[in-house]
Amino acid sequence: MKYAMTRPEMTLYGLKNCDSCRRARRELPDSELIDLREHPLPEPLLQAAYAQFGEALLNRRSTTWRSLDSDERGRPVLDLLRAHPTLMKRPLIRRGEDLCLGWDAAARAALGID
Repeated sequence: MKYAMTRPEMTLYGLKNCDSCRRARRELPDSELIDLREHPLPEPLLQAAYAQFGEALLNRRSTTWRSLDSDERGRPVLDLLRAHPTLMKRPLIRRGEDLCLGWDAAARAALGID
């Protein structure tokens, strides 16, 4: 009897108009994109992502970051991400229990994509 090996479902958390998210979606056509503007990260996922990536989860190159004043920028990372979900580096990719951040060669390799 043969057993089919299936890849765990992938969910991308990002923005519909984000170039990195669009590139990831093209290479991961069976994935689902959750737009952070409409659905911020669930708290347990935010905690898990922060535990794994730390401050790298915060996108300091975003227009949202540039619009913050110095007091706002001094807040803890998790508080900033809760208040401004678009500050998160994108995409955050979840496959089963595994997380990848960003869409670069390292993320593609971690997901087994050439």
